[in-house]
Amino acid sequence: MGNKHRFDHKKFRVSEGDKVKLSKISTGAGKELDDKKDGTAALADDLSMLFQCQDKLYAEGKRSLLIILQGMDASGKDGTVRHVMNGVNPQGCRVYSFKAPNSEELQHHFLWRPMRYLPERGMITIFNRSYYEEVLVVRVHPNFLEPQNLPPFKKLSQLWSRRFEEIRNFEEVLTNQGTQVIKFYLHLSQEEQRQRLLERLSTPEKQWKFNARDLDERELWREYEKAFEEMMENTSTKRSPWYVIPADDKWYARAAIADIITHQLMAMDLRYPDVSEEQRATYLDLAARLGSNGPANADKSTVEGDQALSKKNDATTIKSAQTDSENSI
Repeated sequence: MGNKHRFDHKKFRVSEGDKVKLSKISTGAGKELDDKKDGTAALADDLSMLFQCQDKLYAEGKRSLLIILQGMDASGKDGTVRHVMNGVNPQGCRVYSFKAPNSEELQHHFLWRPMRYLPERGMITIFNRSYYEEVLVVRVHPNFLEPQNLPPFKKLSQLWSRRFEEIRNFEEVLTNQGTQVIKFYLHLSQEEQRQRLLERLSTPEKQWKFNARDLDERELWREYEKAFEEMMENTSTKRSPWYVIPADDKWYARAAIADIITHQLMAMDLRYPDVSEEQRATYLDLAARLGSNGPANADKSTVEGDQALSKKNDATTIKSAQTDSENSI
């Protein structure tokens, strides 16, 4: 399964131990793609491959993928979900948006909340915002800690350090259990955010998206940048890295994210479940009972080379492999 990757993922990746200075990282499109048309074509190529990878991920039923999207308001998180995940089967994908915690969630450790929404084996889950809000918006607004009824702590800095450690450990456990974690920060400039907020205010079809509180948060831009920088410095690991994606040009950001996700899935070396000789013989008998003119008369070696009795019977194999997971979809 080959695919041409147009991006050098290292330029986006925050390596473990790196210092992050967002003001020194470009928010504009790179030179990998000529223009929006080229970006749209690149996205289409990756979506085709993404569909194939997801099919194998689901059929295999042993591993899963968690995608985390973070960024300033209007950075394009919702649009990324719509356009990038347009290439997957909805049966095998879930999206959760993390807003302010409810009264029940406030009575638990902050990582209790996401545990209920983690991807099952064979599934892809996207967190549009995530448990990282507890070291972002809560850090910028420490008064949000009051309703959490936390045990006493001496300094806020100790609380953030502890939460960073807990997040690293949490993601390490997920990875050990077969869940690949990929984290994207959509890097938007302050001017582009201003333009997008103005567009929301002036476009009737987008006014519902506008929240006057966004303007208050915008005044805390540097505080949020600092929180994002320290978050990535402390939680980007070799196995669960952060990627800083330039987001001023939506077409570029979507193409880059799709390329990284597809590459990560391909690196997992996903395969359809093996079919034993006994099962193959059974399938041949069943095909004969159905009166199939193709698979029933096919040479056995041909069947083996074709993975599952050609394209049509391949679906039968996948369905058989999916039976055990049917209740989870």
